Amino acid sequence: MRQIIRAAFVALALALPAPAATFLAPAAQAEAALLDINSASKNDLDALPGIGPARADAIIKNRPYNGKDDLVNRKIIPQNVYNGIKDRIIARQKR
Repeated sequence: MRQIIRAAFVALALALPAPAATFLAPAAQAEAALLDINSASKNDLDALPGIGPARADAIIKNRPYNGKDDLVNRKIIPQNVYNGIKDRIIARQKR
């Protein structure tokens, strides 16, 4: 009986995908969803709320950014637009 149960558990373990291979940690998922203003395309930037083609061009023209708040500090976009997108963007640094 133990051998049957053990065989059933082994078969089940082999049939199920490994959790680490199919799921990202919540922090990794959140970071992956952020748009990098240092490398994003014009179309990706234009898709952000309050960012049109002209602002997307300005963001690209003034790269690189040390932090996402550089968009406001350098007067690329106004504070109210930044407030609407700050949780959706990141400024990754090249190494």
